[in-house]
Amino acid sequence: MVSDPIADMLTRVRNALTARHPKVDVPSSNLKMEIARILKEEGYILNYKLVEEGAAKTIRIYLKYTPANQPVITRLERVSKPGCRHYADSGSIPKVLGGLGVNILTTSRGVMTGSEARKAGVGGEILCQLW
Repeated sequence: MVSDPIADMLTRVRNALTARHPKVDVPSSNLKMEIARILKEEGYILNYKLVEEGAAKTIRIYLKYTPANQPVITRLERVSKPGCRHYADSGSIPKVLGGLGVNILTTSRGVMTGSEARKAGVGGEILCQLW
C-alpha cells in the first residue's frame, strides 16, 4: 500500500516521461482523475481514459512530447505532502514560473488550477505544480 497515492501518480508520470513511454497506467481514484483532467485541459498530456480490467480500475495517461521528442512537462513536483500540508487562501496562491506553470489545488469547489482558484476567490490545499 502506498502512503501517498498522489505522489505515486506524479512519480509514475515523471518516470514514464524520462523513459519516453507513450503512455502510463496509474491506479484510479476520483482525485487522480481530476488531476488528469486538469493536465489535459492545460495541454500537458494528450489524453487520459479510465480502463477497467476486472475489479481493478486504472487511469491510462497518454503523454505528450514535442516534435523533437522532448517531454512537454519539464518539471512535475508534489507540494503538499501527508506530513506537511500546504494551504493558501485566494490572495496568496503562488504563481509558478511567473505564470508559465500551473498549480493544482483542491478547494471547497473541487480540484482546479491556481489561476481558476484566484478568479473564483477560493483557497485550498496546493497539491502539486508543474511546468
